[in-house]
Amino acid sequence: MRGKHVKIELSAIALNELEKFAKTGKHRVKLVNRAKIILELDEADGRKPLTQVQVAEKIGVARQTVNDSKRAFIAAESIAGFLQRKKRETPPVAPKITGEVEAHIIALACSPVPQGYAKWSVRLLADKCVELNYIDSISFKSVQRVLKKHSLNRT
Repeated sequence: MRGKHVKIELSAIALNELEKFAKTGKHRVKLVNRAKIILELDEADGRKPLTQVQVAEKIGVARQTVNDSKRAFIAAESIAGFLQRKKRETPPVAPKITGEVEAHIIALACSPVPQGYAKWSVRLLADKCVELNYIDSISFKSVQRVLKKHSLNRT
């Protein structure tokens, strides 16, 4: 089942802004292609737009890219919003070492050394953090980064 055809009619300001973006400055190719796609799909002033397949061939992208760009343009609140990458709200993987775990590592590094050791090693600190259930698992490199971040020496 085909969707309803939505016309893209650009105002003179929007048209000028998209043309300027597509022709000048240093921008990501993906964003420049998005601007070019919308310019080709413009139906203002009774202009007959190219089909999505023709636009894809002309610009050198896949037909799905044309479709996605059109949908993004329709959903965008402004031209600037359409031409900018969306910022990611959360990192792809949540950090394993939280502030609480960092505090435990620092406190442990500042505590007295266990019996039989001259000083805390990063491996010993990592093993002790797991033993005390501060964290499920941690590498000695992560402990080393925490100590370096807070400028702590293990002397």
